[in-house]
Amino acid sequence: MPHLVRFLMRHALIGFALAILFVGALLAFDVARLGSLVRASSTGGLAALILVFSVGVTFSSVQMGFAVMLLASRDEEPGSGRRRTIPARRLRLAELRVPGRRTGQD
Repeated sequence: MPHLVRFLMRHALIGFALAILFVGALLAFDVARLGSLVRASSTGGLAALILVFSVGVTFSSVQMGFAVMLLASRDEEPGSGRRRTIPARRLRLAELRVPGRRTGQD
């Protein structure tokens, strides 16, 4: 498997693990009586599974985004590449020519 695919999968799994911990804490501490609702409902397990999946997708995406954005700090020092200098150009004003009007008169 390519290195970058393994890299992204590892960080997606880290995000999913954080999501499981987060939802577990939500249910354990009964935030907004969510834990009571899940325990009292006959389909509470399905609701908890859907909550874990949706929060997991979000946390995984954020974790992969962080990991990719932090890759730039591991690169070489800036300025190590070959840069070609581009000469600066002087700007010139464009002339506006109107038919039937002589230039230089107001």
